[in-house]
Amino acid sequence: MPSFGFVLRKYRSTPDERERAAIAMAYLEITLHMDPANRPAAAAVYEKYKQPFLDTVTGATGKELLIRAEDVQVLHAFRSMADATAYLDSELFTQDVVGELTPLLQTEPDVRVYDTV
Repeated sequence: MPSFGFVLRKYRSTPDERERAAIAMAYLEITLHMDPANRPAAAAVYEKYKQPFLDTVTGATGKELLIRAEDVQVLHAFRSMADATAYLDSELFTQDVVGELTPLLQTEPDVRVYDTV
């Protein structure tokens, strides 16, 4: 199950984004391994689906793109574990995001869901 890509930019969260993150109770982390040449295309997928994710996915409270030399991670914030796991079965994820990212990946993504305490 894939997700998003690369962009070398610094983002500052807006008060609205900080407020959404403060109420998050579960996180979905998707780690992607891809050729560095494919990162700009993957970043475009991230940008394309970030707002629809925040506007339409039940319980979604935030989404961040994290870049490291060895991989790219997308961190999704949700109100609950149930919301996070439901997103993995959603049409937005399974058809749109996965469909666009699959050709860009070198390996299967590492998908993890975390609960907060």
